[in-house]
Amino acid sequence: MKDDDSRRDEPQATPSEQQSPEDRWTQGAEVPSGQDSQPSGHPDDDPETLRERQRLAQLEMMDHWIGGVLAEQRRSRRWKLFFRLLMLSLLAAAIGIGVYQFYAPATTAPTSQAHLARIDVSGVIAEDAPANAERIIEGLRNAWDADSAKAVVLHINSPGGSPVQSQRIYAEIMRLRESGDKPIVAVIEDIGASGAYYIAAAADDVVASPVSLVGSIGVIYSGFGLQDAIDRVGVERRVLTAGDNKAFLDPFQPFDDEDEAFWQGVLNSTHQQFIDDVKAGRGDRLSDDESLFSGLVWSGEQAKALGLVDQLGTIDDVARDYAADADWRNYTPSLDPFDRLTRRFTQTAIQLMGVDTSPSPLRFQAP
Repeated sequence: MKDDDSRRDEPQATPSEQQSPEDRWTQGAEVPSGQDSQPSGHPDDDPETLRERQRLAQLEMMDHWIGGVLAEQRRSRRWKLFFRLLMLSLLAAAIGIGVYQFYAPATTAPTSQAHLARIDVSGVIAEDAPANAERIIEGLRNAWDADSAKAVVLHINSPGGSPVQSQRIYAEIMRLRESGDKPIVAVIEDIGASGAYYIAAAADDVVASPVSLVGSIGVIYSGFGLQDAIDRVGVERRVLTAGDNKAFLDPFQPFDDEDEAFWQGVLNSTHQQFIDDVKAGRGDRLSDDESLFSGLVWSGEQAKALGLVDQLGTIDDVARDYAADADWRNYTPSLDPFDRLTRRFTQTAIQLMGVDTSPSPLRFQAP
């Protein structure tokens, strides 16, 4: 009796404590061996009912197993995705660093060691381009103020561009040239034409390769006359102005002789300013050839005979002439590499579409 009473007094196991060990695949109770073949049911159940119960038990067990396998696969995929994203992030960071190092100019801090100061004038000269007056002038001033700079070298490779931007750079070079004895040298690579030559003309010396393109001292305006096209399409253009000639360059309106004569006068006046500045910069070195200011482009060798170039050579020859043992220091202000990359894509797209984004219709640019 005491044994029976003691057994009754012992705490009975709860249903959760009586469950089988957990299966690591199904995340549920482990089914003991042989249990699937002994389905639970009422003793009076017929064989068909027992078989149905057995089938359902097997399906339930299979469902638990498949669910566990799928959960394991999901966890595995998550880790794979995490590591892939991590690798892509590291790769993107490496590419970003590479792009920055590739596109950022090698601008260096001032140094006390003797050197040649270089400023790059590359591409179209425009307010919204890397070769703009603010950037070039900043580099010029920094190079001029560096006491250890033996010479300031403008490394030019440009077809020209904005008259205003070119004239601003020219004026700053002339101001520096007249305020001290440090030489300013313009070195023309593939091309130094129109607005780019405008800048070069202010330097003390102009150096070009025998096959460089030099000159194009002229002004250009180009546009389209689309008034007949809009009539054929059947579109009515509505333009309101205050001033009889406000829209005289509208490509959808006729361009009569009076408008042409007026606009040609503007081009002639701008061209004469270009000529006067080149003469002021080059002085007696210019020849008396009548075609000198006709807008023609010459090779470096021809340009030397015309007085547009002082000597034939390269930037390496300049280094040997002015400071054989001096290093180069690039004073061109750095650009944001991503901004520069964006600019290149944008400019390429604009060039392919033939769109002119210049705020001025006049251009000091080679045709």
